[in-house]
Amino acid sequence: MKGRIAAVVFRLVFAVAALSAIAFQLFAVHIPKGYSVFNFFTYFTNLSNILISIVFIVSAVRLVRQRSAPTPTDSAIRGAAVVYIAFVGLVFNTLLRDADLGDLDPVVNAILHFVLPIAGVVDWLIWAPRNRIPGRAILWWMVFPVVYTVFSLIRGAATGIYPYPFFNPGAVGGYGAVALYCLGMLVGFLALSFAVRGLGNLRNSPARELAADRA
Repeated sequence: MKGRIAAVVFRLVFAVAALSAIAFQLFAVHIPKGYSVFNFFTYFTNLSNILISIVFIVSAVRLVRQRSAPTPTDSAIRGAAVVYIAFVGLVFNTLLRDADLGDLDPVVNAILHFVLPIAGVVDWLIWAPRNRIPGRAILWWMVFPVVYTVFSLIRGAATGIYPYPFFNPGAVGGYGAVALYCLGMLVGFLALSFAVRGLGNLRNSPARELAADRA
């Protein structure tokens, strides 16, 4: 019972923090300065924070209502959200830490790039999924970042607007450099996906299930 309450509070607190930060940046900074609302939602950071917040809220509500246990699909979607938000934290702290953040509010920056990535991983470790995550889930997790990358490159080439400097050939020294950045991030994303899946499956490992049956 205490564990359920702790999970509900944890998820709701961080979901509210992320959504409040996004709303503040959008309505108090972005729109008043005349920036495009569409562009705001082309940042992987914002999309990933919104996704993990939705996952947190839905899972918290299910715990409060004591609905049936999450399905394998539920666990896979939750795993995807964890991978994306953890990727945000890793990319920001390796590739974008010294980048010009423009009008991004410092508190919003801290919440979206530091607090939520840590919260997503902590939640996954403390309240691990009840279903084993199959290897094929990683392929599905790859779909969103691949589509996002292709969209960002095509749109950037057509409009000159890039959400991140490593997508911009003019900022990194040509399309060869962009390709290397994308390849490096792809490898990093795969490694992170395997790590998240492995950590999530620890609780449901055959050895643990056998030990539980014998207990």
